[in-house]
Amino acid sequence: MTENSADYEFSLANQFFADIDAPEIQKGKLQVQLNVRKTMGVYVLTFHIEGSVIVPCDRCLDDLELPVMTDDTLKVKLGAAFSDEDDMVIVPEEDGYINVAWFMYEFIALSLPMKHVHAPGKCNKSMMGALNKHLRTSADEDEEMTELGLDDEEALDDEAFEAREIDPRWNELKKILDNN
Repeated sequence: MTENSADYEFSLANQFFADIDAPEIQKGKLQVQLNVRKTMGVYVLTFHIEGSVIVPCDRCLDDLELPVMTDDTLKVKLGAAFSDEDDMVIVPEEDGYINVAWFMYEFIALSLPMKHVHAPGKCNKSMMGALNKHLRTSADEDEEMTELGLDDEEALDDEAFEAREIDPRWNELKKILDNN
């Protein structure tokens, strides 16, 4: 650490996400190392964030733990009025400080994948059975499931249901359902 540099460490837990009123992430346990370096009137804040967060699974709504490891940089300088444009944040000179909590939350949220889903077969079985039941489009499919000897839970994992003959016009629409 040089005289124009300072290091800080933060531990982020569930209370951090509750206090910041985070829209996407409700729980987590992370360590943050922050290095602040001043060069030619600009403060360069370098964040290293590591740990895990808990978000709802997009498919079954059960808790899903996602690992987080991200390195981000924020440039800050003093100015006349607050501004957050491009890659530079301008802080009013009379304030003289910046609250980095929301920036840390954004760095964490942006490091997560767009789709939050459990590994195949790890979703809540009863929820997946209910979803599968409601995704069927007709009573004919219920009869076909019974004829194949499948119940709701087996339907999602069993290849026999998918292998049955499908009207080719519906194949493209089936791909959309399979992506969810």
